[in-house]
Amino acid sequence: MKLGKFVVVGLMIGLIIALVSNCCQTSDTCNVDLPVKQVISSANAPKAIGPYSQAIKVGDMLFCSGQIAIDPKTNELVTDDIETETRQVLENLKAVLNEAGMDFDDVVRATVFMSDISNYGKINKIYAEYFTDRPPARAAVQVANLPKLVNVEISCIAIASK
Repeated sequence: MKLGKFVVVGLMIGLIIALVSNCCQTSDTCNVDLPVKQVISSANAPKAIGPYSQAIKVGDMLFCSGQIAIDPKTNELVTDDIETETRQVLENLKAVLNEAGMDFDDVVRATVFMSDISNYGKINKIYAEYFTDRPPARAAVQVANLPKLVNVEISCIAIASK
């Protein structure tokens, strides 16, 4: 029987915590070989606009930073309307996922930040075009402000499918 992605994530996190806790309690140094932290960077997504990575891959897990609607070809914001902006955000996220050998089917958790909750329906409609089969767990929240005064930002966590 296949375990769900959420169970696998929980087991992996629990195992890492248990190994580190046990090792570090029994010796002065911790000699556990933890998965290597790998920086993921795609030329098809906008460069980070601060001291962070587009994504970090640890084992089969990928932690994607929030993407906003910057066109990576022009480095300009795409804010014509909320649907176009949301589509650009998701295309940027797709580029980062693809760089790590993953796609939207591998996403287990997404967070949608929006400047105006009244855009929820329009954002959700575009979002649903990208997450068609078994959509991930998600939080969608209105925030006071977003980088570069954009209207939507989306981050996610993915686990590579086998």
